[in-house]
Amino acid sequence: MESNTNTDTVLKAEKLSKWYGNILGISEISVHVKPGIQGLLGPNGAGKSTFLKIASGQLKQNLGKISVFGEPVFNNHTLFSRIGFCPEHDSYYKDITGWEFMTFLAKCHGFKGKKAVDMAGASLERVGMTENAQKPISAFSLGMRQRLKVASSIVHNPELLILDEPLRGVDPLWRVKIIKLIKEFEKEGKTVIVSSHILPEIEAMTNNITLIHQGKIFAHGDIQEIRSLIDTHPHQVSIQCKKPRLAAKKLIRHDFVLNIHFDDTENKIVIKTNNRESFFDTMMKIIVENGIEVDEMISPDDNLQAVFDYLIGR
Repeated sequence: MESNTNTDTVLKAEKLSKWYGNILGISEISVHVKPGIQGLLGPNGAGKSTFLKIASGQLKQNLGKISVFGEPVFNNHTLFSRIGFCPEHDSYYKDITGWEFMTFLAKCHGFKGKKAVDMAGASLERVGMTENAQKPISAFSLGMRQRLKVASSIVHNPELLILDEPLRGVDPLWRVKIIKLIKEFEKEGKTVIVSSHILPEIEAMTNNITLIHQGKIFAHGDIQEIRSLIDTHPHQVSIQCKKPRLAAKKLIRHDFVLNIHFDDTENKIVIKTNNRESFFDTMMKIIVENGIEVDEMISPDDNLQAVFDYLIGR
């Protein structure tokens, strides 16, 4: 999600706010969504679903403006044919089959006869539900119902896909396949906004992310740009080597090393630093100059989870 305005902006929100009585849903959210895959990250209750429901026209904001493809969203029925929505929670007619449900949705979108059948079949096939399509939805597992939701969001071949926690309850194999499918949507020219509270899921799909917490946007942009926001925060680096105390002696004299913890049982030291770049540059020199054999050097904080945790102040 970009902060600058461009002619190819798909979704534009300006100071968007929504509350439910005394409960705040989102507060003054401003984002510009461009074509591609855009990740929306935040813990449960952060305001992700509220924003996505407003973006798909299901809720009306209390304050602010939002447009999709340059048009206002709420109560704009002609725009809905260009938007596909996968909700976080399902609400099916469980006594009908998956096939009947998908055909019904295709007809609701204006497709008739063989075209409706073909559209339903194609969307079921893309999520691997063809073999189970004749079963009643009441017999579906959580993962199968989740895949049916994804199918229902693409049955009319929309230009914008809004997927709210699409991997929730999906087995590991289909988790990988749905991530691949979302990337295929991008290659087909669709814009995808996908939310999750599990950060590695989004990291596997895109580097373009927005972090939302307590109804407000904490940061947005490329993950590397967001990572730069936390350079002043301490990072931990774990080093397993043959001469841990020599390495520690050489490191401790530098101001960017805050403390060092020893684990003699594994010949390991854990260093906390407030400057990763200076630390790694210096550590490489120490290794070469002193002939220190390193078995492993990892930074547990060097991942998207750590970025998120720092930014929301945990």
